[in-house]
Amino acid sequence: MYPIFRFAKEMVVHRRADKLLPTEIHISSHLCWPWDVDPWMELNNGRTLTLYDLGRMPLLSRLRMTTAMKKQGWGMAVAGASVRYRRRVKMFQRLKMQSTLLGWDERFFYFQQSMWHKGEASSSILIRSAMTDQNGIAAPQKAASLLGWGDVSPALPDYVIDWIAAEGQRPWPPVV
Repeated sequence: MYPIFRFAKEMVVHRRADKLLPTEIHISSHLCWPWDVDPWMELNNGRTLTLYDLGRMPLLSRLRMTTAMKKQGWGMAVAGASVRYRRRVKMFQRLKMQSTLLGWDERFFYFQQSMWHKGEASSSILIRSAMTDQNGIAAPQKAASLLGWGDVSPALPDYVIDWIAAEGQRPWPPVV
């Protein structure tokens, strides 16, 4: 079940936070609750993705993207993700999350997020998201222009460009 109360808390806590521009960092705090852990008493990998959602939604709000999306009837869907897990997260550990919009290309927005405990990164995720309308994927440039960001994305880091190229090589539909 989606943690709607945690989502509401994040949106309320950050509702008056300063607006952000692309590449600026949103920081949020999270706690690993007992219902977030797996049988090994560590943060469940699926719940990790949900926590990243909870950090990304206020980021979208601070970027003013949610307001623009509502006005235009747009949605946002995750279209790909690459996660690195490096440190265990135990029950009741407090986490700081850093979330940022890296930029966009002709189809997707690219977000980088990371979770930190006591100054050490525990995981990081690279996400591409599609802005959607009634016809499918809407061009990110529409939102960027509407938000006053200009038509040109900030330069995407080389690792993002490499990831985009690698994803383009994966067969679809998948071959097992």
